[in-house]
Amino acid sequence: MNKRIYLDYNATTPLSEEVRQFYIAELGSYANGSSLHEDGRVAAKKITVAREQVSTLVNVKPEEIIFTSGGSESNNMVFNTMIEFSKKRGRNLIITTAIEHPCVLESSKRLASSFDMDVRYLPVDGDGMVKMDAYRAVLAEKPLLVSIMTANNEIGTVQDIKTLATIAHEAGALFHTDAVQAAGKIPVDLFAWSVDYATFSAHKIYAPKGVGALYVKNGRPIEPFIRGGHQEHGLRAGTYNAPAIAAYGYAAELARKELPVYEAHTRTLRNRLRDGLLEFVPGVCINGHSVNVLPNTLDVSFSGAEGEAILLHLDLLGVSVSTGSACASGSLEPSHVLMATGLGPELAHGSIRFSFGKYNTESDVDFLLEHIPPVIARLRKMSSVSFCGMTDIGNLA
Repeated sequence: MNKRIYLDYNATTPLSEEVRQFYIAELGSYANGSSLHEDGRVAAKKITVAREQVSTLVNVKPEEIIFTSGGSESNNMVFNTMIEFSKKRGRNLIITTAIEHPCVLESSKRLASSFDMDVRYLPVDGDGMVKMDAYRAVLAEKPLLVSIMTANNEIGTVQDIKTLATIAHEAGALFHTDAVQAAGKIPVDLFAWSVDYATFSAHKIYAPKGVGALYVKNGRPIEPFIRGGHQEHGLRAGTYNAPAIAAYGYAAELARKELPVYEAHTRTLRNRLRDGLLEFVPGVCINGHSVNVLPNTLDVSFSGAEGEAILLHLDLLGVSVSTGSACASGSLEPSHVLMATGLGPELAHGSIRFSFGKYNTESDVDFLLEHIPPVIARLRKMSSVSFCGMTDIGNLA
């Protein structure tokens, strides 16, 4: 095949053609959005418009949106705020989950190791849903902050954020959700969910990299993570990347309008691939929740085959996917997400994440269904682990 098939949209999205043209035009506007002259005012106006567009996507007030460099910075900003706020509240317990993005997990570790804060990691069930009994039990200890991601980046499981936030508030805790993977893929209504903080990233919705947003509900504490100038009401210093912010806003507007079509399109492709793999490849395990899951995300474990080997074989065939194992990054540890769901190390190492986008087609899925079965069969013949004799098979079909 000549054209590559990209199935790693959860890692990042390409610029959509509409956003690309918009962004190219915006690159001609070079003025500093903090300047008082006309050129600066024009740039500032575009930032204001983008703030309104991003806030509309997630149903909050524009003044509650702070532009950042992306999800990781936004998450770090929230956790950094808790250092001083814990002294004012007299609470030092942070609750998060075992399946969070590394930027949340590392931020949590820093609070525990450097600031003597108590961090608890909630367990999840086999589908990746927070175990409510454990959640209610730890809330009784009066936490300062609860941080639970809306949708998992690996397995796509979507949490009931409204319920989780309500229970957290009853315990007097602030509630933060990493909504990077959710915004633009499923309806996100932060007002209805009543969360205190939420994080987003532009490059997940066909906009440029290096820009994102943090939602801070009016009246909630927030401390600058990057200090310097007066930008973002003194909460995020640095000269505005006005073209990227404007493109992010435009992409947010498009994502809101296209959401029903996007959901239907990606869900159809996801289900087509899932059903085909279950039919044509023995010994597969579908990871994540069967219903409460991102429409575009399918995480599959292939018993008796190593995920990195599958990824490399598909790469040679012109298909881009990702592995649930961290092997590609130099670690021998399996995915912390899959291990937290109770999946054994062999299946966790044998997982592949397929994440669809609006540019994928049924022919992409058909190509996969034609080539994956022989790839898996070939790898199983070379494997020292028999897929028929494994003990951690979970929901093998």
